[in-house]
Amino acid sequence: MDWSDRIRKFLDTIGWEIKDIKFYEQALTHTSFAHERGKRRNNNERLEFLGDAVLELIVSDYLFEAYPKLSEGKLTKLRADLVCEASLARLAFELNISQYILLGKGEIISGGSTRPSLLGDTVEALIGALYLDIGLEKCRQYVLELYKPILQELQEGVLRRDYKTLLQEFSQARFSVTPSYRIVDESGPDHSKEFEAEVLMINEPVGKGWGRSKKEAEQAAAKVAWSKLTP
Repeated sequence: MDWSDRIRKFLDTIGWEIKDIKFYEQALTHTSFAHERGKRRNNNERLEFLGDAVLELIVSDYLFEAYPKLSEGKLTKLRADLVCEASLARLAFELNISQYILLGKGEIISGGSTRPSLLGDTVEALIGALYLDIGLEKCRQYVLELYKPILQELQEGVLRRDYKTLLQEFSQARFSVTPSYRIVDESGPDHSKEFEAEVLMINEPVGKGWGRSKKEAEQAAAKVAWSKLTP
């Protein structure tokens, strides 16, 4: 099965009925790959630019309709959380997009296929391709379906930024290791304790965080590690 066929199968698996595969081939062609082959304009940068705008419009429209009582400031914050790198990387990891991206040799060596920023940019490029291929209304349906688990969390009142899962997916893809956690300190009375957690990779500490529960402290530590390892 060649690359184009694999892309078609991937898009079919996630329920996207497409018209022109060329848009998606471009969306999955990183600039490093295009430059190596002397085709600098045949990469996903412009589609990423377009997809970013389309995604913001779709998410803005959704929030405007779904939360009529929220102020402009709160809507802006929710939108920022939904379209941020962590949310996009979460989608990319769940869809296993990295196996379909064409990367240059240098980018492969440096671990580009697991870099959250690159994966998030690719998701935006795919949305740009989808918009050009089938139009805004159909694109809106597919994007909201893609975001369904995240939007469900939002409706439940807690938009979970699950950094433990993000860190685990990243570390397994990049380093083939699973992070571990330990509580290194606790303070305060029994009814109001605070915990300090430490996350380790290959027995080396990569982040610490505090929380009012052990799980909260571990999430905080994972967030610190995520920020440090994915600049």
